[in-house]
Amino acid sequence: MQPSIDYIGITGTVGQLSPLQEGCCNQDISLHTQNGMVHFILSPTTYVADHTPLRTGMQITAFYDANQPIPLIYPPRYQAAFLARTEPDQTIIIAYFNEELLSTEYQLQLRLGSKTHVSTANGQYYPCSLGNRLLMVYYRALTRSIPAQTTPDRIIVFC
Repeated sequence: MQPSIDYIGITGTVGQLSPLQEGCCNQDISLHTQNGMVHFILSPTTYVADHTPLRTGMQITAFYDANQPIPLIYPPRYQAAFLARTEPDQTIIIAYFNEELLSTEYQLQLRLGSKTHVSTANGQYYPCSLGNRLLMVYYRALTRSIPAQTTPDRIIVFC
């Protein structure tokens, strides 16, 4: 049985980083996107790919859990579950993939290439099957087929 996972990613440029009143372990990140300003709360439980220190002007993709309650305020303010630095021509998604490496929504099929770098969330080599796992997938191009197919540059496996 596939878990109910629905992470939504928002890509933009980091505007401002500021500590929240609850303490210095939580930060507010303002993100300038094509659709306007969005805020993310970065907490100690947020996974930051490669432990990248965030800074103003950096392009990132921040993911939030669409199954969690979200306050109806403007600009929107989400609890960040995952963050990753993004290159200008790169897309990052987080999804659960089955044994055939087809995403839960049947929208993306992964085709592993010889240059696809696969590691665990803590950066270690991952020698096992990628099927039935939550994956952070970095890719640049898609086919126009249904489902779309891609050969990822990088995959991070969440065990």
